[in-house]
Amino acid sequence: MSFILGITGGIASGKSTVVNVFKAKGFPIVDGDIVARKIVEPGKPALLAIKEAFGPEVITPTGELNRKKLGDIVFEDSAKRQQLNRIMNPYLRQQIKEEMALAKKQSPLVIADIPLMYEGHYDHYMDEVAVVYVDFLQQKKRLMARDNIDEKTAEAKINSQMPLVKKRELADTVFNNNGSKEETSQQVLNWLENHFRIEK
Repeated sequence: MSFILGITGGIASGKSTVVNVFKAKGFPIVDGDIVARKIVEPGKPALLAIKEAFGPEVITPTGELNRKKLGDIVFEDSAKRQQLNRIMNPYLRQQIKEEMALAKKQSPLVIADIPLMYEGHYDHYMDEVAVVYVDFLQQKKRLMARDNIDEKTAEAKINSQMPLVKKRELADTVFNNNGSKEETSQQVLNWLENHFRIEK
């Protein structure tokens, strides 16, 4: 039997640090963001549905999704953001489930890296969910540095997501990323050793 570990977090919480440890150990990663890009490739049904809902201006002259244009529309308007999520959801869910099923045939452990794990109720498909946690000030500081944005913009981006404190309460496992990358990586290696007897 293959074990699926779902990994989630928040913007600039350091989820990729955790996922990269599993990747380095050779475990397959089903990445929700990559899947989300895949399902809106030119000609795909999800892209056509987005065009229908948001107009031809969200499509580039070459037939691709204009992410910036769409981002500007949905970032300012929570109703539009919810509309986009409703359109994407069935395509995204189907593709993620297919990729997880395929990965399960290849490995005893599959990592499902899904940003909207709880919001999209993907936790039901997981054997366990790990949340990569940082406190609010640390998250804000990292986001400002990473995206070169001011404090107000960083706070707005963080507040548009489910609070990490809430995700931490729902989690089966918490990887605390308030410290260094090395400390976080060590927590992941400890989890692997405890669950899969995999040597560090």
